[in-house]
Parts: sequence; structure tokens; C-alpha cells
Amino acid sequence: MEGDCLSCMKYLMFLFNFFIFLGGACLLGVGIWVIVDPTGFREIVAANPLLFTGAYIMLAMGAMLFLLGFLGCCGAIRENKCLLLFFFMFILLIFLAELSAAILAFIFRENLTREFFTKELKKHYLRNNDTDVFSSTWNSVMITFACCGVNGPEDFEAVPPLPHSSLESVTPEACCQRELQSREGMFVNKEACLTGVERFQNRQGCYTVILNSFETYVYLAGALAIGVLAIELFAMIFAMCLFRGIQ
Repeated sequence: MEGDCLSCMKYLMFLFNFFIFLGGACLLGVGIWVIVDPTGFREIVAANPLLFTGAYIMLAMGAMLFLLGFLGCCGAIRENKCLLLFFFMFILLIFLAELSAAILAFIFRENLTREFFTKELKKHYLRNNDTDVFSSTWNSVMITFACCGVNGPEDFEAVPPLPHSSLESVTPEACCQRELQSREGMFVNKEACLTGVERFQNRQGCYTVILNSFETYVYLAGALAIGVLAIELFAMIFAMCLFRGIQ
């Protein structure tokens, strides 16, 4: 009976570590995607190093979970006490680090508020200056999501117009409606948009549009994080039980 229980514990340990292995692979992939940043979205919050630190922490955690999941699977199948102890100690450290990161993310969540993005936009945005990474990224976001500013076109009232511009417009070109939402898309009526005709402008703020677009994924990421923490907790319990059961 004891042997059957130990065998069951071994395969449960393997199963939980397999999920840890997959979770680590997912975090590793997301961390690489954020750092490589194919959309340039991170430049919008370039003034806040805390967000970049979070991306590197996610990458490091993903790599460690990936490795430890693999070691845990090997330790369970081979019934190696050294590997199991090594796994338990490091998974405990990762568990505590992830818990601390979750608490810090909750404490510093105000860095992602509407007011923060509005302040950064008014401070750094240079309209159609594509040589400026911040401005170019904001223009790409506004074109892609068919939105304007953080709250709406009124965010650009404090942004000075471009020199040598023939049209004195508060609204940048990126806020003008296009037939296709890409930089190659033709304007519906660029001149009317820049002279203030609202029906040719994208009036909705990007904060609301993007928040609505990613709301489902935020809850999914939160559920995934809770699931990973629960799996790690059970894996530690199984690792210690298996460690004590191996003769």
C-alpha cells in the first residue's frame, strides 16, 4: 500500500512539474515578447523604469520555472532525493518572489492610471515627428486602435503645433479617420479633420479603447498567475512527501 501511495505521489509530482514547465515556457515567451516589443508600445511608458523591471523579472521567472519544472520532472521519475531537495528549495524561493512581485504590482498599480499616461503624453509628444520614438509609437497606437490621445483630442491642446505647418490644428494627423486602420490607409478627409470637423476625427480616447480590448486578457493573466502559484504550492508539498518517502 505504501509503495502504491509513493508511486501515485511520484506521478502527481511529475504532472504538477509538467504544468510548471509549461507555465515557465509561457512566462518566458511573454517576457521575450515584451522586451523585443514588436509594436513599440513600451516606449509610451519609457519614463517609468519600474515597468521595464517588471518585464525582466517576468523573463527571469519564466526561465527559472522552465528549468525547475524540467528538474522536478526528472527528480520525480528518477526518484532522486538531491534533485527533489534542490527543486523544493528553489521553487520555494520563486514562490516567495512571485508573491512579493504580485504585492508590489498591486501597490504600484497607480503608475498605469489614465492621469499618468495623460501627463506623459502632454510632456513628450511631438505630433508627426517620426524620428522621435515616443511620438511615433503614440501615432502607431492611435492609428491602429482608431483612437485619439489618452482621453480624446483635447489632450493635444497643450501640445504646440509643428513649425511650418499650413494648418493650425490641435488634432494630430494620427487622430484623423482612415479607410484602413494602418499608416498606409487613406484618410477619409484629412483637411476637414485637421480644421476641426469632428465627424472626420477619432474622438474616443485610447485609454478606454485599449482597456476594453485587453480587459479579457488581464483577467486571464490574473487567473493564470493564481493557477501557477497554486500549482507551485502543491508541487512543493508533493516534492517533500516524495523526498521523505524515498528510501
